[in-house]
Order: sequence, then C-alpha cells, then structure tokens
Amino acid sequence: MQEKFRIGNILLKNRLLLAPMVEVTDLPYRLLCRKSGAALAYTEMINAGAILHENKKTKQLLLTAKADRPLGIQITGNNLKDIQSLIPHLKSYDLVDLNCGCPSDRIIGNNSGSYLLREPKKIGTMVRSLKSAGYVVTAKIRLGFKKNNVCKLAKEIEHAGADALTVHGRLANQGYNVRAQWDEIAKVKKQVGIPVIGNGDVFSGADAKHMLEIADGAMVARAAIGDPDIFRRMLRYLKTGKQPEFNPKKNLILLNNYLKLVEKYFPEPDVPRLKYLCCKFIKGIEGGGQLRNELMQKKTFKEIVAFAESLSSRSASRKST
Repeated sequence: MQEKFRIGNILLKNRLLLAPMVEVTDLPYRLLCRKSGAALAYTEMINAGAILHENKKTKQLLLTAKADRPLGIQITGNNLKDIQSLIPHLKSYDLVDLNCGCPSDRIIGNNSGSYLLREPKKIGTMVRSLKSAGYVVTAKIRLGFKKNNVCKLAKEIEHAGADALTVHGRLANQGYNVRAQWDEIAKVKKQVGIPVIGNGDVFSGADAKHMLEIADGAMVARAAIGDPDIFRRMLRYLKTGKQPEFNPKKNLILLNNYLKLVEKYFPEPDVPRLKYLCCKFIKGIEGGGQLRNELMQKKTFKEIVAFAESLSSRSASRKST
C-alpha cells in the first residue's frame, strides 16, 4: 500500500498527498506535513490574476524552499489568455494543478473554480496550453457543478494531456454533510488511463487504505488541518494495519514548530490567519474551547508565540506531576 507513485516525471515516495487548502497550506505548514510523510504538497489555490498582479500577500502564498519538494502550484482562472500569461511565472514549481473544483461563491462568481465544471472543453484548452509549455499538469475536479458529468470531464482532461487527475467525490453544490461518493471516483479510475487521486472524507488510515484500493493516490484535506502528524499515523496503518492514537501533547509541540517556521519565512505574519490555523492545533486537551477563545484574543505574533509556548509548558508540567 505504501509503494511509490509517479505523476509525469515526478516520483513520489508514497501515495498520500496533502490537499491544497486556502488559509492552511502555506510553506511552514507544508514543511510540517512533509516531515510527517506527505509525499506531495501544493500551494494554496491562487487566482491567475493575483499572480499576474503580484502583491505582498501573493508573494507569501508563492513562497517555497529547498525542502519543500516536490511542490505543485494550484491555480485557477476564468479564461485561456490569463492561463497562458501565467506560463513564465510557474517555473519554480514541479507541477501545475488547475483548480476546477473550488465551490466558494466568490470563486464561482468569478467564473473560475468549480464554475469551470460546466465547460469541459474550456478546461481542456487550459490543460493543453500548460502542457504545451512543458509543465507536468494535473487538474482537480468535483463530480460536476449541479449534475454529475465527472466521466466526461475526466476524459476531456486526459485527452488534453494531463499527467494526473484529482477527483473530489461531491458535486460543487454539495457540502460536507453529504458523504463523498467514492464509487464515482472508482468509475473515473476505470475509464481513464492517467493516474487518479481520490479526495473527500479521507480521515484515517483505514480510509486511506480503502481509497488506495480504488484510486492511485489519496489526497488528505480536512483531516490534516491542525494535525500535520496525520500522515505519519496513516502511513503506519498502511504498513501495520494499526493506527497510532492522536497525541494532543505532541500536537502542541508541532504548533510551536509551525510558529518557528512562520517566524523564519514570513517577516510580517498574517495574524488573523495564524489565529485561525493555530486554533486547529488545540484539540483533545482539557479546556480546549476556552484555550481557543484565549488564543483568538491575541493581537500580535509575539503574543501568539508566547501563548503557544505556555500551552506546551502547561502540558509538560501536568505530565511531570
């Protein structure tokens, strides 16, 4: 189950991938997940226009490092011209992933993300353009916008030359209250010849094992938010059939490690964003809700760091008594 996996000319060390997630998968977080075992990671989804009109926030989203490999940049856009204009800006990345699945109203309102599911041919032209520039290209889709047309989408993307395809097992208008339809992912795998990566409701080693029985790779999203160690535990399950338990104290250490990486790579950290993600690390401990409320009251990066350090100290002192 842990055998290596290839996308284009990129050989991955295993078949577990970290999903691109807005407000989560920045460089420091990707590095933590890679250390835990994630074989491939991506930038957050970035709109083509934001890259072309680069500002301080976009530069932070685009930032990478030597240890951050292999790395995919996930882009989205609403027209071929912008995608073509991006081509010179993508050379720092190992692959380019076209997002055709983001269901947010803002992205759909811009006729990008999952809006593109309505237009398989447009997706095909975008993929074809990126491939003609020599990039390893993948696409991330859902089952359809409001109606399931996933096999048509998959075949169009394969025909355009994509090196792999990620399928999230929900329609664009379906929320997390609807279970991801893995049987549809299995159907896609049977109908295309390129690698298929399954996404949606992969929360445990057992989930990963099941997904890898129907797809070439398993993409981990929500389960990794605030728990970068999930990859180590999933890989242990794939090897032994037993998954180690979540360790809240270790997670607080990882929180502090994350903040050290933020300090290293980001001279001006985004405090509201940091508070959102750091709160996700505080789980499985007594008084977690109150602690998260306390964290949300912090105003500066230094205050967040001091609070995180105090959490680890409290945890250590409780262990020694």
